[in-house]
Amino acid sequence: MTERKIRVLVAKPGLDGHDRGAKVIARALRDAGMEVVYTGLRQTPDQIIQAALQEDVDVIGLSILSGAHMHVCSRILELRHEKGLDDVRLVVGGIIPDVDVPKLKAMGLDAIFQPGASLKEIVDFIQTHRKLE
Repeated sequence: MTERKIRVLVAKPGLDGHDRGAKVIARALRDAGMEVVYTGLRQTPDQIIQAALQEDVDVIGLSILSGAHMHVCSRILELRHEKGLDDVRLVVGGIIPDVDVPKLKAMGLDAIFQPGASLKEIVDFIQTHRKLE
């Protein structure tokens, strides 16, 4: 029996139009054997959660460079719970100030990847922290 591939949704919430980093991450996850769904730019939290439901993902990965990470992550966590997706991991990467990392973890994010995080670190985390079953 073949083990199901890890399914990851990579999303760019908000008005930030810079997605090169998200595309690099998506490629690294694909190269590591995961199935990746990339939502494209300017997604709302509702659109992201809807895509996570439709695609039956194990992990939602957010790329946020705009400084709206506290608001966006809070709303996505709220919607994730409302839709019964508490078993789906939530990770965020981008420009996240050090002072916000403990706050995000306390809110319930599974991982925060700041500038300088290696692709290997991100891939390894997702491979070892797949969907809660």
